[in-house]
Amino acid sequence: MAKQNSKDTAQTATEKVNKKFSLNMSRQQKFIVGVLLIFFSIALLLSFISYFVTGNADQSEVAQLANRSAKTDNWLGKIGAFLADFFLYKGFGVTSFIFIRIIFLVGAYMVLDMALTKLRKSFFWDCFLIIIGSVLLGFFWNVIPQLGGTVGYEMNLFIQDYIGKTGTLLVLLFGILIFLVFKIKISPDTFTSVFEKSNDSFKEDMVAEVSSDATLSENLPAEEHLEAENDLPIIPVTSKEDDFVLTEDEEEMGNFELKTYPSSFEIDKDALKPTISNASELNLDPKIKNEIPETQNFSIEDRSIPQETFVNEDAFVIEKVEEEVLVEENLAARLVQDFGEFDPTLELSHYQFPPIDLLKEYSSGGITINQAELEENKNKIVDTLKNYSIGISQIKATVGPTVTLYEIVPEAGIRISKIKNLEDDIALSLAALGIRIIAPIPGKGTIGIEVPNNNPTMVSMKSVISSPKFQTAEMELPIALGKTISNETFVVDLAKMPHLLMAGATGQGKSVGLNAVLTSLLYKKHPAEVKFVLVDPKKVELTLFNKIERHYLAKLPDGGDAIITDNTKVINTLNSLCIEMDNRYSLLKDAMVRNIKEYNEKFKHRKLNPQNGHRFLPYIVLVVDEFADLIMTAGKEVETPIARLAQLARAIGIHLIIATQRPSVNVITGMIKANFPARIAFRVTSKIDSRTILDSGGADQLIGRGDLLYTQGNEIVRVQCAFVDTPEVDKICDFIGSQKAYPEAYLLPEYVGEESGIKLDIDISERDSLFREAAEVIVTAQQGSASLIQRKLKLGYNRAGRLIDQLEAAGIVGPFEGSKARSVLIPDLVALEHFLNNE
Repeated sequence: MAKQNSKDTAQTATEKVNKKFSLNMSRQQKFIVGVLLIFFSIALLLSFISYFVTGNADQSEVAQLANRSAKTDNWLGKIGAFLADFFLYKGFGVTSFIFIRIIFLVGAYMVLDMALTKLRKSFFWDCFLIIIGSVLLGFFWNVIPQLGGTVGYEMNLFIQDYIGKTGTLLVLLFGILIFLVFKIKISPDTFTSVFEKSNDSFKEDMVAEVSSDATLSENLPAEEHLEAENDLPIIPVTSKEDDFVLTEDEEEMGNFELKTYPSSFEIDKDALKPTISNASELNLDPKIKNEIPETQNFSIEDRSIPQETFVNEDAFVIEKVEEEVLVEENLAARLVQDFGEFDPTLELSHYQFPPIDLLKEYSSGGITINQAELEENKNKIVDTLKNYSIGISQIKATVGPTVTLYEIVPEAGIRISKIKNLEDDIALSLAALGIRIIAPIPGKGTIGIEVPNNNPTMVSMKSVISSPKFQTAEMELPIALGKTISNETFVVDLAKMPHLLMAGATGQGKSVGLNAVLTSLLYKKHPAEVKFVLVDPKKVELTLFNKIERHYLAKLPDGGDAIITDNTKVINTLNSLCIEMDNRYSLLKDAMVRNIKEYNEKFKHRKLNPQNGHRFLPYIVLVVDEFADLIMTAGKEVETPIARLAQLARAIGIHLIIATQRPSVNVITGMIKANFPARIAFRVTSKIDSRTILDSGGADQLIGRGDLLYTQGNEIVRVQCAFVDTPEVDKICDFIGSQKAYPEAYLLPEYVGEESGIKLDIDISERDSLFREAAEVIVTAQQGSASLIQRKLKLGYNRAGRLIDQLEAAGIVGPFEGSKARSVLIPDLVALEHFLNNE
């Protein structure tokens, strides 16, 4: 009950202290007050410094603070002279400079919105140093009064009245020692280092003295002989029967053993060995025969010779271990209360997003509706359908930036397939570049006919970025692709896709689409929240983003360029992303969450300890331009990690955007298509290519120049991609690159390929488990080939090839000689055994 009351009292005291140091102020009020305190501390510093330069001239003017005619030389005028005189002359002297530190720290903590409770220890030691230093400098009042100030001088005199000048100096030196040990954390061992040299010389003299008297120890009595051998003090105690000795170990106080001997008894050295093995236990051997109170003498049995001994009651110390104080509150909630939620953007807290003015507006008046063109196209559609005996009960036109959608409601009894088969006939009658029939429109009871406009309107990136739909989008990775037929901004979430496949013929807008995707993310996400891995085999499409390397890009830790153009580095980067994926899944497993959003929320609320390897995980967006070129040059080495990432990387925040010109089945394989439900198709040249991308036709009827079809596994939406030109991207990257950045780009895990063989060849411990068996097969047959190892050991080609490489590095077989088998350098099994044993 007493313990519970003490806990409640301690908890109440803690709550009172927290309430005392907590400020019920808004963020803006704290910021203003903090800035005011910082400026005040700077003003104090200037006035103090000026006082030592012009203090004597201002001494007579300090009392005339209200007199406007009085002039002072202090840098801060009369107020500065008054403050300096108050703190330095009438106050604590030069130790008043510590007040400047206190005021500045309080202001800085309020500006940064940090808890002031962390400054409690600092306040205590600052005040302690002010008092000690002021009283110490009070000794020099007659020389420079400003050193100790009036307060320090008077306190010095007050203490001297009781303990004198020498005692006062000793007390002050003791206070400085306390400050050094408890605040500066100077180890007490440093004070003993001064005496080490003298101790060493003393030990050398003692060793010489002991060695000179070594011959005398043989003629000593039993008790003195015991002391000479064991270096233990012997205390003789007179008893009723015989004398006995009490041996005490100087290193472990409280551990002792009582040995009793008659005067004529011969001492056995083995019996003198310590019998207490644990400092926390009292082991008396031999055992006590009779239970006797501790305050009385008792007899113990030692080598069958009973003797009476007296046990010192103070030698047995029982150490009581305090119980742990139970934590009755959530530590994570306490951390959030004291320090606030973790802010990943704090390192670049002054980062500014690029302004919308950097983008160019290509169209000022919006979509121009040509009423005559609409009426003419409507009549042509009606007349064409009438020629085939298809009646229309209703028709409606929706004008978009590039195409116009005519929605028709056929009369009852008309088959939809009949209208769909008339696609080429309607295109002929309209003399259009290409029309697309949607039969029926999903969610509506109408049939859509998309007809290109004679004068298409360009959709600028500025119009979609500045739209409310994008600015207010609550998405993890929002992307503004462009505008739909109904002139609405089309915004999608890359995190929900979760991967994007883009395909289309050359010059139809793929590169512009990639720039639009990257620009959208740059305008919406902080550098701490998203990182890009850019793969550009053409070497010219994504080079502008090199300027934001230390802000947004991720790369391998090899010091190369962040924009990856070499196929070998592409393979290493993709495999490195697989390692990053596995590492992130391990973090999610330890945090017991299912996706990156839950993990980051848990980390922000300080429920995950960074000391256990946890960290804030940014999204990683892998952008691959010209994927077909990588497949042609690297093949399976690229397709395998891409398939792994596509299958598994969604939950841990790694998303893929792959663009290709050649949508053939050997490039866009079934494995890739199954994991890329979100697809964008620009104009292609054949229906087969359209079906390869979208699993349906329509992409061959697009008009190009950014006209695209987007699907996410359900309906297909026609979008006019927003146009962003190279100068606009250049301005955005220049604006971001000119700001403060991270020390380096986001580093991916290092990946060492299996084919390098450097570590495998040199490190013997990492040889294959079948290395010896393979060597015996090769030496027996005297033929060094991978096919022989495959047949004899029933292995695959890759493992057999690695074994041959290891045998070559070990010096058992020779180098590769084209179509001929490798030469074997070991003649027989006996030589092989000798070689392996001596290796």
